[in-house]
Amino acid sequence: MFKTAIKSAAATIALSMALVVSVNMGLKAQVTVDVAKVTCNQFALYKVASPDTLAIWLHGYYSGKRDNTVVDVEALKANMRRLRNYCVQNPDVNLIEAVEQLLKP
Repeated sequence: MFKTAIKSAAATIALSMALVVSVNMGLKAQVTVDVAKVTCNQFALYKVASPDTLAIWLHGYYSGKRDNTVVDVEALKANMRRLRNYCVQNPDVNLIEAVEQLLKP
């Protein structure tokens, strides 16, 4: 009887572990974002992804276009705040257009 209880408990634990693993695998599904289609509203209100994540991606994208391999962390944070403020005031503007507007000299 004791051996049966141990086998039953082991089977329950194994089944539980299998369910946890399968659920976690489903949660880690890849999500892609076409940044060219993101609006300021979606950016500012976390509707697509974290604004920090998108801002870092945008920084890398535009730095790559300029062959700039230097990251000024404080400038990145300041630019992200500027972009977020711009987007709050202009929610219908495309995010890429907003960045290009802010990058104008």
